[in-house]
Amino acid sequence: MQEGIATPPPPASRFWLVAAIAAALVALGLGAAHYMEVEGHIVTGMNNHVVWGLPHVFAIFLIVAASGVLNVASIGSVFGKAVYKARAPLSGLLCLAMLAGGLMVLMLDLGRPDRLIVAATHYNFTSMFAWNVFLYSGMAAIVAVYLWTLMERRMNPYSKKAGLAAFIWRLVLTTGTGSIFGFLVARQAYGSALLAPMFIVMSFAWGLAVFLVAQAAVYAWNRMTLPADVRRRMARLLGVFVAATLYLVAAHHVTNLYFARQVDFEHFILVSGGIYTLLFWVGYVLLGSIVPLLLVYGGDPPSPRAALAASVLVIAGAFCALYVFIIGGQAFPLELFPGAVTSSTFYDGRIAPYAPSLPELLLGVGGLAAAFLITTIGVHVLDFLPRDPAPSPGPAGGG
Repeated sequence: MQEGIATPPPPASRFWLVAAIAAALVALGLGAAHYMEVEGHIVTGMNNHVVWGLPHVFAIFLIVAASGVLNVASIGSVFGKAVYKARAPLSGLLCLAMLAGGLMVLMLDLGRPDRLIVAATHYNFTSMFAWNVFLYSGMAAIVAVYLWTLMERRMNPYSKKAGLAAFIWRLVLTTGTGSIFGFLVARQAYGSALLAPMFIVMSFAWGLAVFLVAQAAVYAWNRMTLPADVRRRMARLLGVFVAATLYLVAAHHVTNLYFARQVDFEHFILVSGGIYTLLFWVGYVLLGSIVPLLLVYGGDPPSPRAALAASVLVIAGAFCALYVFIIGGQAFPLELFPGAVTSSTFYDGRIAPYAPSLPELLLGVGGLAAAFLITTIGVHVLDFLPRDPAPSPGPAGGG
Protein backbone atom coordinates (compact mmCIF):
# COMPACT_ATOMS: atom_id res chain seq x y z
CA MET A 1 0.00 0.00 0.00
CA GLN A 2 1.25 3.45 -0.86
CA GLU A 3 1.07 6.51 1.36
CA GLY A 4 -1.20 9.16 -0.12
CA ILE A 5 -0.81 7.89 -3.72
CA ALA A 6 -3.63 6.01 -5.44
CA THR A 7 -3.07 2.62 -7.04
CA PRO A 8 -5.21 1.19 -9.86
CA PRO A 9 -8.89 1.27 -8.83
CA PRO A 10 -10.60 -1.88 -7.59
CA PRO A 11 -12.77 -3.89 -9.99
CA ALA A 12 -16.06 -2.26 -10.97
CA SER A 13 -17.93 -5.37 -9.81
CA ARG A 14 -17.03 -4.52 -6.21
CA PHE A 15 -18.55 -1.06 -6.58
CA TRP A 16 -21.77 -2.47 -8.01
CA LEU A 17 -22.02 -5.00 -5.17
CA VAL A 18 -21.62 -2.29 -2.51
CA ALA A 19 -24.06 0.01 -4.31
CA ALA A 20 -26.60 -2.81 -4.63
CA ILE A 21 -26.43 -3.57 -0.89
CA ALA A 22 -26.89 0.10 -0.04
CA ALA A 23 -29.79 0.41 -2.49
CA ALA A 24 -31.44 -2.67 -0.96
CA LEU A 25 -31.22 -1.08 2.51
CA VAL A 26 -32.72 2.14 1.13
CA ALA A 27 -35.57 0.09 -0.37
CA LEU A 28 -36.16 -1.59 3.00
CA GLY A 29 -36.35 1.83 4.63
CA LEU A 30 -38.84 3.08 2.04
CA GLY A 31 -40.87 -0.09 2.49
CA ALA A 32 -40.93 0.40 6.25
CA ALA A 33 -42.09 4.01 5.80
CA HIS A 34 -44.88 2.83 3.49
CA TYR A 35 -45.90 0.16 6.00
CA MET A 36 -46.10 2.74 8.82
CA GLU A 37 -48.08 5.13 6.62
CA VAL A 38 -50.62 2.46 5.60
CA GLU A 39 -51.01 0.81 9.01
CA GLY A 40 -50.59 3.95 11.08
CA HIS A 41 -48.11 4.73 13.83
CA ILE A 42 -49.79 2.11 16.00
CA VAL A 43 -47.27 -0.35 14.52
CA THR A 44 -44.42 1.71 15.98
CA GLY A 45 -43.39 2.18 19.58
CA MET A 46 -44.46 5.83 19.47
CA ASN A 47 -47.48 7.11 21.39
CA ASN A 48 -49.14 10.33 22.51
CA HIS A 49 -46.15 11.20 24.72
CA VAL A 50 -43.22 9.91 22.69
CA VAL A 51 -44.04 11.35 19.25
CA TRP A 52 -40.42 11.52 18.07
CA GLY A 53 -39.07 7.99 18.09
CA LEU A 54 -36.02 6.15 16.84
CA PRO A 55 -36.25 7.56 13.26
CA HIS A 56 -35.79 11.05 14.70
CA VAL A 57 -32.62 9.89 16.45
CA PHE A 58 -31.23 8.83 13.06
CA ALA A 59 -32.50 11.98 11.33
CA ILE A 60 -31.10 14.44 13.87
CA PHE A 61 -27.77 12.63 13.89
CA LEU A 62 -27.50 12.76 10.11
CA ILE A 63 -28.46 16.44 9.93
CA VAL A 64 -26.19 17.54 12.79
CA ALA A 65 -23.27 15.45 11.50
CA ALA A 66 -23.87 16.78 7.96
CA SER A 67 -23.22 20.26 9.30
CA GLY A 68 -20.18 19.13 11.28
CA VAL A 69 -18.57 17.11 8.50
CA LEU A 70 -18.30 20.31 6.49
CA ASN A 71 -15.98 21.63 9.20
CA VAL A 72 -13.15 19.77 7.46
CA ALA A 73 -13.69 21.82 4.31
CA SER A 74 -14.07 25.03 6.33
CA ILE A 75 -10.71 24.56 8.04
CA GLY A 76 -9.12 24.21 4.60
CA SER A 77 -10.88 26.92 2.62
CA VAL A 78 -11.62 29.50 5.30
CA PHE A 79 -8.57 29.07 7.53
CA GLY A 80 -6.11 28.06 4.79
CA LYS A 81 -4.94 24.70 6.16
CA ALA A 82 -3.62 22.75 3.16
CA VAL A 83 -4.06 19.32 4.73
CA TYR A 84 -7.78 19.96 5.22
CA LYS A 85 -8.23 21.74 1.89
CA ALA A 86 -7.21 18.53 0.10
CA ARG A 87 -10.19 16.89 1.83
CA ALA A 88 -12.72 19.65 1.14
CA PRO A 89 -14.44 17.96 -1.85
CA LEU A 90 -15.05 14.74 0.11
CA SER A 91 -16.24 16.82 3.04
CA GLY A 92 -18.78 18.65 0.86
CA LEU A 93 -20.01 15.41 -0.71
CA LEU A 94 -20.55 13.84 2.72
CA CYS A 95 -22.44 16.95 3.85
CA LEU A 96 -24.89 16.75 0.94
CA ALA A 97 -25.28 12.98 1.28
CA MET A 98 -25.98 13.03 5.01
CA LEU A 99 -28.31 15.99 4.74
CA ALA A 100 -30.30 14.12 2.08
CA GLY A 101 -30.40 10.94 4.18
CA GLY A 102 -31.47 12.82 7.30
CA LEU A 103 -34.23 14.74 5.52
CA MET A 104 -35.45 11.51 3.93
CA VAL A 105 -35.96 9.97 7.37
CA LEU A 106 -37.43 13.16 8.78
CA MET A 107 -40.02 13.53 6.01
CA LEU A 108 -41.03 9.87 5.91
CA ASP A 109 -41.43 9.73 9.69
CA LEU A 110 -44.11 12.42 9.64
CA GLY A 111 -46.78 9.90 8.65
CA ARG A 112 -48.03 12.23 5.91
CA PRO A 113 -44.98 13.21 3.82
CA ASP A 114 -47.33 14.79 1.26
CA ARG A 115 -47.99 17.53 3.82
CA LEU A 116 -44.51 18.82 3.01
CA ILE A 117 -46.23 20.82 0.27
CA VAL A 118 -48.05 22.77 2.99
CA ALA A 119 -44.81 23.40 4.87
CA ALA A 120 -43.17 24.64 1.67
CA THR A 121 -45.96 27.04 0.73
CA HIS A 122 -47.31 28.31 4.05
CA TYR A 123 -44.84 29.72 6.56
CA ASN A 124 -45.25 30.46 10.24
CA PHE A 125 -42.12 32.45 10.97
CA THR A 126 -42.65 32.14 14.72
CA SER A 127 -41.83 28.43 14.37
CA MET A 128 -38.28 27.07 14.08
CA PHE A 129 -39.64 24.33 11.83
CA ALA A 130 -40.59 26.94 9.24
CA TRP A 131 -37.12 28.47 9.37
CA ASN A 132 -35.55 25.06 8.88
CA VAL A 133 -37.20 24.74 5.47
CA PHE A 134 -34.96 27.62 4.35
CA LEU A 135 -31.93 26.46 6.36
CA TYR A 136 -31.85 22.94 4.89
CA SER A 137 -32.52 23.95 1.29
CA GLY A 138 -30.09 26.86 1.58
CA MET A 139 -27.42 24.55 2.96
CA ALA A 140 -27.77 22.16 0.03
CA ALA A 141 -27.57 25.01 -2.49
CA ILE A 142 -24.55 26.70 -0.90
CA VAL A 143 -22.60 23.45 -0.54
CA ALA A 144 -23.38 22.54 -4.16
CA VAL A 145 -21.95 25.90 -5.30
CA TYR A 146 -18.99 25.41 -2.97
CA LEU A 147 -18.24 22.02 -4.53
CA TRP A 148 -18.45 23.63 -7.97
CA THR A 149 -15.80 26.18 -7.01
CA LEU A 150 -13.60 23.36 -5.72
CA MET A 151 -14.00 20.95 -8.64
CA GLU A 152 -14.00 23.43 -11.55
CA ARG A 153 -10.53 24.89 -12.05
CA ARG A 154 -11.69 28.24 -13.45
CA MET A 155 -13.95 28.70 -10.38
CA ASN A 156 -11.15 28.02 -7.85
CA PRO A 157 -10.59 31.73 -7.06
CA TYR A 158 -14.12 31.86 -5.59
CA SER A 159 -13.71 28.79 -3.35
CA LYS A 160 -12.66 30.80 -0.28
CA LYS A 161 -15.76 33.03 -0.47
CA ALA A 162 -18.03 30.06 -1.09
CA GLY A 163 -16.38 28.20 1.77
CA LEU A 164 -16.92 31.15 4.10
CA ALA A 165 -20.61 31.30 3.13
CA ALA A 166 -20.97 27.56 3.75
CA PHE A 167 -19.18 27.90 7.11
CA ILE A 168 -21.52 30.66 8.31
CA TRP A 169 -24.64 28.93 6.97
CA ARG A 170 -23.86 25.63 8.64
CA LEU A 171 -23.42 27.37 12.00
CA VAL A 172 -26.83 28.98 11.53
CA LEU A 173 -28.34 25.64 10.48
CA THR A 174 -27.04 23.80 13.53
CA THR A 175 -28.19 26.66 15.74
CA GLY A 176 -31.64 26.22 14.21
CA THR A 177 -31.61 22.48 14.87
CA GLY A 178 -30.65 23.01 18.49
CA SER A 179 -33.20 25.81 18.81
CA ILE A 180 -36.01 23.43 17.81
CA PHE A 181 -35.48 21.89 21.23
CA GLY A 182 -34.26 25.04 22.95
CA PHE A 183 -37.52 26.87 22.21
CA LEU A 184 -39.70 23.87 23.09
CA VAL A 185 -40.89 24.64 26.62
CA ALA A 186 -43.53 21.88 26.62
CA ARG A 187 -40.88 19.35 27.69
CA GLN A 188 -38.74 19.78 30.79
CA ALA A 189 -35.75 18.18 29.09
CA TYR A 190 -35.59 21.02 26.59
CA GLY A 191 -36.15 24.76 26.76
CA SER A 192 -32.52 25.78 27.40
CA ALA A 193 -30.36 28.42 25.73
CA LEU A 194 -27.39 26.06 26.06
CA LEU A 195 -28.78 23.68 23.45
CA ALA A 196 -27.84 25.79 20.42
CA PRO A 197 -24.09 26.02 21.22
CA MET A 198 -24.14 22.44 22.48
CA PHE A 199 -25.48 21.19 19.16
CA ILE A 200 -22.83 23.21 17.29
CA VAL A 201 -19.99 21.59 19.24
CA MET A 202 -21.67 18.18 18.93
CA SER A 203 -21.72 18.68 15.17
CA PHE A 204 -17.96 19.32 15.18
CA ALA A 205 -17.23 16.03 16.97
CA TRP A 206 -19.79 13.84 15.21
CA GLY A 207 -19.09 15.25 11.76
CA LEU A 208 -15.34 14.79 12.08
CA ALA A 209 -15.85 11.22 13.35
CA VAL A 210 -18.00 10.44 10.30
CA PHE A 211 -15.40 12.00 8.02
CA LEU A 212 -12.59 9.93 9.53
CA VAL A 213 -14.57 6.72 9.03
CA ALA A 214 -15.42 7.66 5.44
CA GLN A 215 -11.83 8.71 4.75
CA ALA A 216 -10.53 5.41 6.14
CA ALA A 217 -12.95 3.52 3.89
CA VAL A 218 -11.96 5.54 0.80
CA TYR A 219 -8.26 5.05 1.46
CA ALA A 220 -8.70 1.31 2.06
CA TRP A 221 -10.84 1.02 -1.10
CA ASN A 222 -8.06 2.61 -3.16
CA ARG A 223 -5.30 0.67 -1.37
CA MET A 224 -3.77 3.78 0.16
CA THR A 225 -2.51 4.64 3.63
CA LEU A 226 -3.13 7.93 5.39
CA PRO A 227 0.09 9.85 6.16
CA ALA A 228 0.94 9.59 9.86
CA ASP A 229 1.13 13.36 10.39
CA VAL A 230 -2.34 13.83 8.87
CA ARG A 231 -3.75 11.02 11.00
CA ARG A 232 -2.23 12.56 14.13
CA ARG A 233 -3.56 16.02 13.38
CA MET A 234 -7.11 14.92 12.61
CA ALA A 235 -7.31 12.43 15.48
CA ARG A 236 -6.13 15.05 17.97
CA LEU A 237 -8.69 17.51 16.62
CA LEU A 238 -11.37 14.87 17.14
CA GLY A 239 -10.21 14.56 20.75
CA VAL A 240 -10.56 18.32 21.27
CA PHE A 241 -14.12 18.28 19.88
CA VAL A 242 -15.12 15.22 21.93
CA ALA A 243 -13.81 16.83 25.14
CA ALA A 244 -15.61 20.11 24.34
CA THR A 245 -18.86 18.25 23.71
CA LEU A 246 -18.56 16.35 26.98
CA TYR A 247 -17.94 19.63 28.80
CA LEU A 248 -21.03 21.30 27.35
CA VAL A 249 -23.21 18.26 28.07
CA ALA A 250 -21.99 18.36 31.67
CA ALA A 251 -22.67 22.11 31.83
CA HIS A 252 -26.19 21.52 30.53
CA HIS A 253 -26.97 18.98 33.25
CA VAL A 254 -25.37 21.06 36.00
CA THR A 255 -27.40 24.06 34.85
CA ASN A 256 -30.59 21.98 35.03
CA LEU A 257 -29.72 20.87 38.56
CA TYR A 258 -29.60 24.52 39.61
CA PHE A 259 -33.36 24.83 39.00
CA ALA A 260 -35.59 23.05 41.51
CA ARG A 261 -38.16 22.09 38.88
CA GLN A 262 -35.50 20.19 36.92
CA VAL A 263 -34.08 18.12 39.78
CA ASP A 264 -36.53 15.24 39.30
CA PHE A 265 -35.80 15.09 35.57
CA GLU A 266 -32.04 15.09 36.14
CA HIS A 267 -32.42 12.33 38.73
CA PHE A 268 -34.38 10.35 36.15
CA ILE A 269 -31.72 10.73 33.44
CA LEU A 270 -28.64 10.41 35.63
CA VAL A 271 -29.73 7.92 38.31
CA SER A 272 -33.08 6.15 38.01
CA GLY A 273 -33.92 6.18 34.30
CA GLY A 274 -33.13 2.55 33.53
CA ILE A 275 -32.17 2.25 29.86
CA TYR A 276 -31.77 6.03 29.56
CA THR A 277 -29.33 6.20 32.48
CA LEU A 278 -27.40 3.20 31.11
CA LEU A 279 -27.14 4.70 27.64
CA PHE A 280 -26.03 8.04 29.05
CA TRP A 281 -23.27 6.85 31.37
CA VAL A 282 -22.06 3.74 29.56
CA GLY A 283 -23.02 4.48 25.95
CA TYR A 284 -22.22 8.19 25.73
CA VAL A 285 -19.90 9.15 28.59
CA LEU A 286 -17.74 6.01 28.84
CA LEU A 287 -17.73 4.38 25.40
CA GLY A 288 -18.60 7.46 23.35
CA SER A 289 -16.30 9.99 25.03
CA ILE A 290 -13.74 8.72 27.54
CA VAL A 291 -12.58 5.64 25.61
CA PRO A 292 -12.16 7.62 22.33
CA LEU A 293 -10.09 10.22 24.21
CA LEU A 294 -7.85 7.46 25.56
CA LEU A 295 -7.49 5.97 22.09
CA VAL A 296 -6.71 9.32 20.47
CA TYR A 297 -4.18 10.50 23.05
CA GLY A 298 -2.78 7.07 23.93
CA GLY A 299 -0.29 6.92 21.06
CA ASP A 300 1.84 9.40 19.14
CA PRO A 301 0.59 9.22 16.52
CA PRO A 302 -2.47 7.07 17.23
CA SER A 303 -2.46 3.91 15.16
CA PRO A 304 -4.86 3.67 12.21
CA ARG A 305 -6.96 1.13 14.13
CA ALA A 306 -7.06 3.32 17.24
CA ALA A 307 -8.14 6.40 15.25
CA LEU A 308 -10.82 4.40 13.42
CA ALA A 309 -12.06 2.76 16.63
CA ALA A 310 -12.27 6.16 18.34
CA SER A 311 -14.32 7.56 15.45
CA VAL A 312 -16.72 4.60 15.44
CA LEU A 313 -17.19 4.87 19.23
CA VAL A 314 -17.87 8.62 18.96
CA ILE A 315 -20.60 7.88 16.39
CA ALA A 316 -22.08 5.14 18.58
CA GLY A 317 -21.98 7.49 21.57
CA ALA A 318 -23.78 10.14 19.50
CA PHE A 319 -26.70 7.78 18.92
CA CYS A 320 -26.81 6.98 22.63
CA ALA A 321 -26.76 10.68 23.56
CA LEU A 322 -29.53 11.53 21.10
CA TYR A 323 -31.67 8.58 22.21
CA VAL A 324 -31.44 9.77 25.83
CA PHE A 325 -32.00 13.41 24.89
CA ILE A 326 -34.85 13.00 22.41
CA ILE A 327 -36.74 9.98 23.71
CA GLY A 328 -35.87 10.24 27.40
CA GLY A 329 -36.87 13.89 27.32
CA GLN A 330 -40.32 12.97 26.02
CA ALA A 331 -40.78 9.94 28.27
CA PHE A 332 -40.39 12.01 31.44
CA PRO A 333 -43.81 13.36 32.49
CA LEU A 334 -44.46 17.06 32.11
CA GLU A 335 -45.07 18.86 35.40
CA LEU A 336 -48.59 20.18 34.75
CA PHE A 337 -49.30 21.46 38.27
CA PRO A 338 -46.14 22.27 40.29
CA GLY A 339 -46.33 20.91 43.82
CA ALA A 340 -49.22 18.57 43.02
CA VAL A 341 -49.44 14.93 41.96
CA THR A 342 -51.19 14.28 38.65
CA SER A 343 -52.60 10.96 37.49
CA SER A 344 -54.77 9.90 34.55
CA THR A 345 -55.24 7.13 31.98
CA PHE A 346 -53.05 9.15 29.56
CA TYR A 347 -49.83 8.48 31.54
CA ASP A 348 -49.91 11.89 33.22
CA GLY A 349 -47.46 11.79 36.10
CA ARG A 350 -45.86 8.53 34.88
CA ILE A 351 -42.86 7.66 32.73
CA ALA A 352 -44.17 7.06 29.22
CA PRO A 353 -43.26 3.63 27.79
CA TYR A 354 -41.43 3.36 24.50
CA ALA A 355 -39.86 0.40 22.68
CA PRO A 356 -38.52 0.93 19.15
CA SER A 357 -40.14 -1.22 16.47
CA LEU A 358 -38.51 -2.91 13.48
CA PRO A 359 -40.08 -0.51 10.93
CA GLU A 360 -38.62 2.45 12.83
CA LEU A 361 -35.17 0.86 12.82
CA LEU A 362 -35.40 0.01 9.11
CA LEU A 363 -36.40 3.57 8.25
CA GLY A 364 -33.44 4.98 10.18
CA VAL A 365 -31.02 2.49 8.62
CA GLY A 366 -32.51 3.38 5.22
CA GLY A 367 -31.50 7.01 5.78
CA LEU A 368 -27.96 5.99 6.65
CA ALA A 369 -27.87 3.75 3.58
CA ALA A 370 -29.09 6.62 1.37
CA ALA A 371 -26.22 8.81 2.59
CA PHE A 372 -23.79 5.94 2.04
CA LEU A 373 -25.14 5.27 -1.45
CA ILE A 374 -24.85 8.92 -2.51
CA THR A 375 -21.30 9.08 -1.17
CA THR A 376 -20.30 5.81 -2.85
CA ILE A 377 -21.62 6.88 -6.24
CA GLY A 378 -20.07 10.34 -5.92
CA VAL A 379 -16.62 8.98 -5.06
CA HIS A 380 -16.86 6.41 -7.88
CA VAL A 381 -18.01 8.83 -10.58
CA LEU A 382 -16.10 12.01 -9.68
CA ASP A 383 -12.68 12.72 -8.20
CA PHE A 384 -13.41 13.19 -4.50
CA LEU A 385 -10.31 11.30 -3.35
CA PRO A 386 -8.07 13.38 -1.02
CA ARG A 387 -4.74 14.11 -2.68
CA ASP A 388 -1.91 14.43 -0.21
CA PRO A 389 1.41 15.63 -1.65
CA ALA A 390 4.01 12.88 -1.79
CA PRO A 391 6.75 13.31 0.84
CA SER A 392 9.85 14.90 -0.60
CA PRO A 393 12.88 12.60 -0.66
CA GLY A 394 15.74 13.33 1.70
CA PRO A 395 19.18 14.48 0.44
CA ALA A 396 21.23 11.87 -1.35
CA GLY A 397 23.55 9.99 0.95
CA GLY A 398 22.00 11.57 4.03
CA GLY A 399 22.27 9.64 7.25
